[in-house]
Amino acid sequence: MTGRREDVLRGTLDLLILRVANDHGPMHGWAISRSIRELSDDTFDVNQGSLYPALRKLEAEGALESEWGKAETGKRARFYALTAAGRRRLGREQAQWDHIVRGMRLVLDGGTGEAP
Repeated sequence: MTGRREDVLRGTLDLLILRVANDHGPMHGWAISRSIRELSDDTFDVNQGSLYPALRKLEAEGALESEWGKAETGKRARFYALTAAGRRRLGREQAQWDHIVRGMRLVLDGGTGEAP
């Protein structure tokens, strides 16, 4: 990912990870990245250098928990699952994001709330 999309992703990666973990259950890192890419219609292509530090941080903060298991390929992988604290955080962060999107939409639409 390059340019502005990368800047947007940097500020929202935790929210994207939490949403995917909430909606899809325990997943290994590569599957989380793939799901974000597919669900965003290739808007967000999360690289390993961004994804794994974010997963470790979310786990350290108690939003995710992990355990070792086998991936579809048969290789050992760490699977991440949302915790109760992660669900609460997801709710808060999604509400903040919805508020930001609403404000952006108003500004972009000239304050009318309707597309020009």
